Amino acid sequence: MVPVIALAGFGLFDRGFPVVGRCVEFGIPMLILFVMFSQYLKQFQAKQLPILERFALLLTIALIWAYAHLLTASGAYKHHPEQTQMHCRTDKADLISAAPWIKIPYPLQWGAPTFEAGHAFGMMAAVLVSLVESTGAYKAAARLASATPPPAHVLSRGIGWQGIGILLSGLFGTATGSTVSIENVGLLGSTRVGSRRVIQISAGFMIFFSILGKFGALFASIPFPIFAAVYCVLFGLVASVGLSFLQFTNMNSMRNLFIVGVSFFLGLSIPEYFREYTAGALHGPSHTKAEWFNDFLNTIFFSSPTVALMVALFLDNTLEVKDSAKDRGMPWWAKFRTFKGDSRNEEFYTLPFNLDRFFPPS
Repeated sequence: MVPVIALAGFGLFDRGFPVVGRCVEFGIPMLILFVMFSQYLKQFQAKQLPILERFALLLTIALIWAYAHLLTASGAYKHHPEQTQMHCRTDKADLISAAPWIKIPYPLQWGAPTFEAGHAFGMMAAVLVSLVESTGAYKAAARLASATPPPAHVLSRGIGWQGIGILLSGLFGTATGSTVSIENVGLLGSTRVGSRRVIQISAGFMIFFSILGKFGALFASIPFPIFAAVYCVLFGLVASVGLSFLQFTNMNSMRNLFIVGVSFFLGLSIPEYFREYTAGALHGPSHTKAEWFNDFLNTIFFSSPTVALMVALFLDNTLEVKDSAKDRGMPWWAKFRTFKGDSRNEEFYTLPFNLDRFFPPS
């Protein structure tokens, strides 16, 4: 799991500083302020509430967003190239004026669903990638929330509900499916807030405000370099959580060093090869007459965590397996494999509203 979780963060490096650099005048201040508020000034309290630790992200985004809007309104980008304006302006594409005040989504509003075998195989590959990355994110979230590693049925339950989310996304005609938010896992580590109640209230807000078109357009006007600066911290946090699992293995073992190093390197290098090839040839390295096969293979090898999982899984289960149980950290993991393996699991993974009647722990 070390390369899977770590590359769920490291594998998104291209969404970090390369995007910050597209508009450095507020990308870099955002990065500096976020680090200052969330780490160096996190002890600041008001009525015993750690304001800056809890609300560092909201405060810094509000400040830098206001600064970006001031630059836009003052005409600072009037004579800049179109690419710079697209990344830096807060009024791009007239989003707010074009958005309706209220729009209620409903199933099948874009017509009845269609089916093509090629597209289905491509989506299966995307779901497989999402399954791998989400599993790593679940384990990272559990560790950041100081919970026990999630037992197998909890992981299966999460993946199953994610599937329900993808089904609903398709029915409502969204452009993408549902998957775990890596940045939200990092935010959990930054704010140190792991309460279910927070997630439930946030979900309510998202459902309510999704109906207000102007509200969504307002947030869509935030220049992406601001988010990219936040990603530099949040994705890094997720990656470091993955590395923290190495403490349960013997890193003096040459076998473990080989597995970790090779899986990390290939997990980053193979997807980069696929990206470069696709950018140059306008199609992936897999380019046969069977489009479904191309979609399936190219999608899988675009994902760093998925490639790292395949490499690490093969090496860890074939290389000196019999003599390396302790070095692999297997004794530490054993008690977390079942729900009853640790008494704390009931506290962490029992469902609210008595839903365990319908989804009992196995």
